[in-house]
Amino acid sequence: MENKDYLELRKEFGSPIFVYEEEKLRHAATEMLSFKAPFGLKIRFAMKANSNRTILRLFDSMGIHIDASSDFEVQRAILAGIDTSKILLTSQEIPNDIKKTVDTGIEYNATSLHQLEEYGKAFHGGDISIRINPGEMGIDSSSHDKTKVNGEDAGFGIQHASLIDAKGIISKYNLKVIRLHTHIGSGSDPEAWAEAAKVSSSFLKEFPETKILNLGGGFKVGRMPGEKNANIAEISERVSKMLEDFHAETGRKIFLELEPGTFLTANAGTILATIQDVTIDVNKILKLDCGMSEIIRPALYGAEHHLTVIPATERQEEYEEAIVIGHACEHADVLTAGKARKMLRAQIGDILLIGGAGSYCSSMATKNYCSFPEAAEVMIDLNGKARLIRKRQTMQQMIQNEL
Repeated sequence: MENKDYLELRKEFGSPIFVYEEEKLRHAATEMLSFKAPFGLKIRFAMKANSNRTILRLFDSMGIHIDASSDFEVQRAILAGIDTSKILLTSQEIPNDIKKTVDTGIEYNATSLHQLEEYGKAFHGGDISIRINPGEMGIDSSSHDKTKVNGEDAGFGIQHASLIDAKGIISKYNLKVIRLHTHIGSGSDPEAWAEAAKVSSSFLKEFPETKILNLGGGFKVGRMPGEKNANIAEISERVSKMLEDFHAETGRKIFLELEPGTFLTANAGTILATIQDVTIDVNKILKLDCGMSEIIRPALYGAEHHLTVIPATERQEEYEEAIVIGHACEHADVLTAGKARKMLRAQIGDILLIGGAGSYCSSMATKNYCSFPEAAEVMIDLNGKARLIRKRQTMQQMIQNEL
């Protein structure tokens, strides 16, 4: 897209808005669907990354299934038109009525001994998936402590040390474990994926009936220049070899599932914001009409996103260092990690594009704080045409459920 395209988008849809590009979404999905798996592959979109129904439907049309992280995401996917047979629920919070939820036709993945027990009570003799936390055996590729998903101090999945208790529950209710699920965090290192697959294969040996291995997601995406992306082709080679070796050793053909979220959507989305104010003291500070109400990752993780100034008027290009802050009354609402960043000299009224905003931005947006309404979302289709896929909330809509 050219500068004039972003200026036209702002003119038509306002600011701030999320802008998604269908071509990039399809490209990432096609790359993930090419993952080599010798005995079958299923890709599930981790919809917590971006739950807009237009995006869910796009991936569904390409044969991608759904990884839901709550009973409410299950309901949202169903309302988006996703067939329940394509949804796997892996949730920290057990549904209020687990039988009602599973009876819709979804698959359920137990992430604790309590969940496994409740499932057994409701579905004696049924099929079940279990998520295993490898504990001291595990690898976690997360780049930040707050995104850690493995280890003895992480509460995701049934700890490897508790598998004997899990087997007791499985036997008690005559359950059949059809799928094992693990997750290594957000990794780009093929060696880490190979090791995670190897550890996961050791769990398969403890469940001889299991035919599906779900390695989760967490494929690293570089949002900033110079950041490393996960090499899907190389990772798939390593994982495929593990599955082939496991087959040679045991005779078992294991079907592979993966659950990417960030990889499919992150760099297909941009936030279009407007520079509303500029202050110059010790540092030049650019103030936006968006912030942690649209993108909380910098405040939550210290994450950085690529920033691009789009001039609203024609002028000579000059570069300078500036700090960019959001519109919330919070010291943490800073998009430049607390330090100045070199960018095109900006003026009030210019556009600032925040890149890598297609995942964990709109879906993680803060609600009600400072009463900022949820931003609109726009999709650029394959013909370059923009259409609204989520309206900006009005204040009346925000308070309509208050009593």
